[in-house]
Amino acid sequence: MKYEILVEETRANLLENVHEGVICGVNENKEAVYQVGNTQHKTYFRSAGKPIQALPAFLSKIDIKYGLTEREAALFTASHRGEAYHIEALETMEEKLSIKEDELFCPLSYPLNAEPKEEMLRKNIEKRRLFHNCSGKHMGFIAACRELGFSAEEYWKVNHPLQQLILKKLSYLSETPLSEIHIGVDGCGVPVFAIPLRNMAITSLKLACPDLIDDTALRGAVERMTGIMNREYIMVASENFICSALLEDRNIVAKGGAKGVYCFGLKKERLGFSLKVLDGSEDVWPNVVASILEQIGYENKETITRLRKLRPKVIKSDSGLDVGEIHEVFQLISHKN
Repeated sequence: MKYEILVEETRANLLENVHEGVICGVNENKEAVYQVGNTQHKTYFRSAGKPIQALPAFLSKIDIKYGLTEREAALFTASHRGEAYHIEALETMEEKLSIKEDELFCPLSYPLNAEPKEEMLRKNIEKRRLFHNCSGKHMGFIAACRELGFSAEEYWKVNHPLQQLILKKLSYLSETPLSEIHIGVDGCGVPVFAIPLRNMAITSLKLACPDLIDDTALRGAVERMTGIMNREYIMVASENFICSALLEDRNIVAKGGAKGVYCFGLKKERLGFSLKVLDGSEDVWPNVVASILEQIGYENKETITRLRKLRPKVIKSDSGLDVGEIHEVFQLISHKN
């Protein structure tokens, strides 16, 4: 199957890299009003699904019952980068929720960000489960199991009642029949779900515009969760990373996942977007999302500027010389009336 090119990278005017992909944007009527490529392309959420996976914890009001700060509760949705403030909040969460680190199924790891990882290596600090970028999600899983009366044993398996609950919430929010959701295993060992890009965009729309959710309890949980993500945006990723850069704009709910998948919703505009960079690159996310926002005439230029700073169009050498350029070459096809 032929896909559209989203981004080209040149060096000394010679084409060096191309990044193909698909994009879908839906309006509040769930109509695909913007697209590049096949909006029925099925792809895994990967970590872009963490807000959905966090819903049982917020539905159970674990954050309120156990007195979690918003900085701590944001980690249920996070792909944290292992900065000191992430680890500190995870450790206080452990204490408040009475969870032991070895109960987490996510593997021993070092932080994703280079600086904290290098510091730990210099100090001969061993890998920890808390350092894994999914540790907050796993802590939410265990806490939700206990609150819902489920055994936390093997909470990561697809037939566990917690994972089945998450699957049903995803089916409801994305308007995807359970029979059409493809299930795999994510990097941290829990189930990961693949649905068509259009349905992924519908999910993003509802996270940004929870008034579209008929289920009152679920609507309230989404409102509280996404509000926390916006207020504590730095906890969802870290400085100089696209998720935090977008969530800083309180009009946007956003989350990305491994292998090039990214989802975001716009509250005022009542739009949901999903995209997949097919070579799995995350580097070009800021370029693609910035171009989408520019093409739809997004009003908050500060947000676009933050994205452009993350990945400038000029490619520089290690010594700071201008050596190439990044070009977004896609044009959103608009189906707006």
